[in-house]
Amino acid sequence: MDYSKTAAGVLEGVGGEENVNSLVHCATRLRFVLKDESKANTAAVKAVPGVVTVAQAGGQYQVVIGNDVPDVFAEIGKISKFGAGSDAAASEGPKGNLFNRFISMISAIFTPLLWALAGTGLLKAFLAAAVTFGWITTDNSTYAVLNALSDGLINFLPMALAFTAARYFKANEFTAFAIAAALLYPTITPLVGVEGLTFFGIPFTMVTYVSSVIPIIVIVWLQSHAEKFLYAKLPGAVRRFVTPMIVVLIAVPIVFVVIGPISAILSGALGNGIGWVFENAPWAGGAIMGGFWQVFVIFGLHWGLVPLFTLEYQTTGQILLIGPVFAAVLAQAAAVAGVWVRARNKNLKSLAAPATLSGFLAGITEPAIYGINLPLKRPFAFGIVGGVIGGAIIAMGGVFSTAFVVPSGLALPALFGNGNMVMLIIGLAAAIVIPFLLTAIVGFTEPEEDAAPAAPPAASGNDVVVLSPVDGTVVPLSETPDAAFAEGSLGDGVAIKPRSGAVYAPFDATVAAAFPTGHAIGLRHADGAEVLIHIGIDTVKLAGAHFDVKVTTGQEVKAGDLLVEFDGDAIERAGYDLTTPVIVTNGELYPALAGQASGPIAHGEPLFTAVSVESALAN
Repeated sequence: MDYSKTAAGVLEGVGGEENVNSLVHCATRLRFVLKDESKANTAAVKAVPGVVTVAQAGGQYQVVIGNDVPDVFAEIGKISKFGAGSDAAASEGPKGNLFNRFISMISAIFTPLLWALAGTGLLKAFLAAAVTFGWITTDNSTYAVLNALSDGLINFLPMALAFTAARYFKANEFTAFAIAAALLYPTITPLVGVEGLTFFGIPFTMVTYVSSVIPIIVIVWLQSHAEKFLYAKLPGAVRRFVTPMIVVLIAVPIVFVVIGPISAILSGALGNGIGWVFENAPWAGGAIMGGFWQVFVIFGLHWGLVPLFTLEYQTTGQILLIGPVFAAVLAQAAAVAGVWVRARNKNLKSLAAPATLSGFLAGITEPAIYGINLPLKRPFAFGIVGGVIGGAIIAMGGVFSTAFVVPSGLALPALFGNGNMVMLIIGLAAAIVIPFLLTAIVGFTEPEEDAAPAAPPAASGNDVVVLSPVDGTVVPLSETPDAAFAEGSLGDGVAIKPRSGAVYAPFDATVAAAFPTGHAIGLRHADGAEVLIHIGIDTVKLAGAHFDVKVTTGQEVKAGDLLVEFDGDAIERAGYDLTTPVIVTNGELYPALAGQASGPIAHGEPLFTAVSVESALAN
């Protein structure tokens, strides 16, 4: 995948930067909150290379990328105010009903922690399996070190959530960290369960905040409002240090006296409720989680269940909910494996192979679901059947995890030794074998083999194919913010909005003019076509600043040779538009253009064909 091209295409497809309120990403998706979803061209977004599909749910416009989503997210940050390293990633809160806003909030707060939680959880799972099989004992320093590094993040989860919640609610991150640190302070944790505690005469009950979720998120939300109020009221000379002092002084007691006990009651009730279901009707709980998990994934709503995992873990020290999810994930992977085995369509088989591996090994099922199972319908339904049956069996075995992991084949050790292992094996076998056999035997309606793409028409006469000299987005020449170019007075062509600072030769040529200011290059093709590449508008006024010309007038160059490097950021900071016209200047010999590209383009890709007089007359 060309991450920069995918990023540019997606951003353009959603209506441009000006149509984006906020942007975050989760494990596999770019999650946009758009100002006007009607301005998004969903068909164009889906057609961008690297995009699996688009889902509109939870108040978000979700662009499914897959495992490479962090790289695309980072590239968006390079061409807009949204993306990696940008404070504008959540510049405006999500709109819509409370449920949509809740899903968006949970996604934004938990996403930065997901892979660290999954990685350390997987390590904890392997450590637990090693103890179960007698490969390591718990009474030595090696175990102590491994247990600390695998259990530390989930133990101090409130501290991590303090940072991500502060970013989401636009509160001071380190003040939020100070609040979380107080909740887990060594002299505070021993007070859990001690009777007769008071704070200035106000009685309270100390509850555990280890691995907790609700208290820190609620108090950081309150912190964000308190800080806005205090910053507006306090004198500028003192507010920077008085504000955090007042916030911490008020926030921590509020957690101890009010928020903590209430959240403990709610968490306990929720944990007991989950325990009751899995004790009295485990088959029902397992069937629901195993059957509906992937449906939630389709709409990106599975994030709403992530807090339930952490709350159950905090309350009981184990996660019953997660066992059946293994069945759901592996069932869809098995269904796409069935497609891989049965399909005759070469394109379908080539898609099914990596999707199978991704689902089984990493638990990332979006490529399988969106790319294959859901469009083919039957494999997706067979996967749900396998998830329901496998999830019910696993839940009936009382199988649980003692670590937060992303359900996948590699994470199975998280379940080892926790519950009835025979039922686990039977449940997993059912989840894998049933959808695989149903898909491979019952089958599905295959799409017809795509016809081989027609070869592009060969240039006739002295036609010249002009390749893109820069990476960027193609726009009509009429949109150039300069009348001479926009009206075609200097020649016909197109314009490109660059996303990188290099200009390459668009064909084998002689450099007709290498301007000493570096802002423009004139090239002459052997067949006579003359092309001007003008980097930016009015950039001649920079007198060469921020440009580095690599060629000289009269020099022979090959297609793809580097001609000019420029500092786009510096040029824009100087107040100049970087729109780069690429025009044919001898229109009397090349009076028409054909096959103009549009949208995102990389250097070296066909930009247009300059049609010669001979070809024009022949047609």
